[in-house]
Amino acid sequence: MSKTKPVLYINDSKCRNSYSCVRVCPVNAIEVKTQKPHPTIIPERCIGCGLCYISCSPRAIEFRDSKEEVRALLSSDRKKVALIEPSIASEFDDITDYRKFVAMIRTLGFDYVHEVSFGVDLIASKYADLFSTSEGKYYITANCPSIVKLIEKFHPELVPNLAPLISPMIATAMVVRKLYGPESAVIQIGPCIDAKDEVMLYESGKLIDGVLTFIELRQLFDESGIQEKLVKMSEFDPPFGYWGALYPVPAGIIQAGGIKRDMVSSKVITASGKEDILEAINDYDKFIDTIHHHFNLFFCHGCLLGPGMEQQRERFRRRALVSRYTEKRIGTLDKELWQKNMDKWLKLDFSRGFKPDDQRIPEPPPEAINEVLKIVGKQDPDDELDCGACGYMSCHDFASTVAKGLAIPEMCHTFNLRNKQEYIETLRQTNRKLAETKKALKESEEIALREKEIAQSASDMMNNMLEKLPIGVVIVDNNLKILHSNLSFINIIGEDARAISEVIPGLAGADIKTLIPFNIYNMFTFVIKENEPVVSKDVHLEDRMLNISIFPIKKNKMCGAVIRDLYSPEVQGEEVTNRVSEVIEKNLEMVQKIGFLLGEGASETEQMLNSIIESYKKRADKKNGI
Repeated sequence: MSKTKPVLYINDSKCRNSYSCVRVCPVNAIEVKTQKPHPTIIPERCIGCGLCYISCSPRAIEFRDSKEEVRALLSSDRKKVALIEPSIASEFDDITDYRKFVAMIRTLGFDYVHEVSFGVDLIASKYADLFSTSEGKYYITANCPSIVKLIEKFHPELVPNLAPLISPMIATAMVVRKLYGPESAVIQIGPCIDAKDEVMLYESGKLIDGVLTFIELRQLFDESGIQEKLVKMSEFDPPFGYWGALYPVPAGIIQAGGIKRDMVSSKVITASGKEDILEAINDYDKFIDTIHHHFNLFFCHGCLLGPGMEQQRERFRRRALVSRYTEKRIGTLDKELWQKNMDKWLKLDFSRGFKPDDQRIPEPPPEAINEVLKIVGKQDPDDELDCGACGYMSCHDFASTVAKGLAIPEMCHTFNLRNKQEYIETLRQTNRKLAETKKALKESEEIALREKEIAQSASDMMNNMLEKLPIGVVIVDNNLKILHSNLSFINIIGEDARAISEVIPGLAGADIKTLIPFNIYNMFTFVIKENEPVVSKDVHLEDRMLNISIFPIKKNKMCGAVIRDLYSPEVQGEEVTNRVSEVIEKNLEMVQKIGFLLGEGASETEQMLNSIIESYKKRADKKNGI
């Protein structure tokens, strides 16, 4: 029998972090860490009780599936033996007769079907002997594997008080091994998940070859199309059990052993269910010298409601079903034959031992616990509600578990509520600030849009004005690429420039070096590099005389030029010069208006134009002899 996975584990793809598993775990075997997306079961600490499996509504808790290995065994040539727990009466109440159930098991491929109730009778008899000869030592029954793990791992000091007897399941397996030989394949079928681990303790897992829960058995029935209406009745294989059929009821094994159960003379206390079990072990540990009773313990409410069953409710109805089933079984029992079988098989050695496996985590120092209490808002003892919503008995227990690293503060209900309220308030304030910022942004966008429209309007006006100037104007960058030029400049340069401007308006992006001679564009290079103006230079261009002034606009980045054709009619004579002065004065006024409209965005252009106008003024004054 292989053990490839822990008996219980969490499927992360299904987990929704409800922490219900953490809350129900009686031994803190499920840790929650901030660096992990989901809780994790710690196999070393797990006692296999299955409470986490039952409580997980998304079914993220899963147990080790044995169907595949059982299918392989059923298809083998070995003799197949099924061991059936008497809990079938409470689980398969939908099957009208237990003999139909036995027939369905045989149809799966089993050669023999035995009821564990006979093993119960054997072990119950051994308990009767043990209790009667205990001589003041009080025992805890070892039938439930989760109880055994609970004591070995978390109450190791009580290991010597575990009754040194195997469980009825193991006892029945020993009997059928004697009946059918070591080569037979034995499959246990019952309500207990942790039985999958229990069988590994005997003969290296070879005493019982596989363990199916009732859940898995139903799945195999469905997969194989096996239904009650399709089979004939069939009886269990002998030896048959007697009062062992009451085993699903917590005190059933006590009755099967003929041990007194009355309140006065009985020396056995029976407890079942998580709460009663934890209290019983605590009381046993502290007060057994006062109690003077053996303890018969089952972690579930008996095997009526094992985690390997489809449903875990209607306990008292299920109890009635078991009683009715037991009555029916013993009504036809050959008691003499039963006694002969008991005498025969009681000769087997049903003893066992136990091994302490202390998994207790030392209690953290008070400072660490107080720090956690402070974090969750339980600094004052009056704040410790002990509401139990976190799954722990008290706020102090919860804080201790957090300090041990097995839980996180977010599991505290009141802490979560407070954080949620603070988060909602922070979110509300953030949304309010966001709304205010959004409103301010919208207003800012509207202002920016208006300013852009004003700037665009001013830019359009400036361009229109530049186009009407009778002198050539050009602006270039540090690579001598034209940024802007007016029509007068294009006309002065000549036909090539006019042809290019038809494709590229304003010659934007054109290299001025390709349009003018070296001696002219070299002046542009000088102004860019030296950041010094070139004022009123007369230069020949073909059959014309040009007067050029170049001024830096942005240091080493941009410059602008004003170019006049001195041979044009407008430049001839004194009268023309005076008119030019008037034009300059008007241009000055125009540029000032442009500067007002453009503001800082047009300051560089305004500076350039002012320089141009100043140049013209000086030239006009010189012409007039002033």
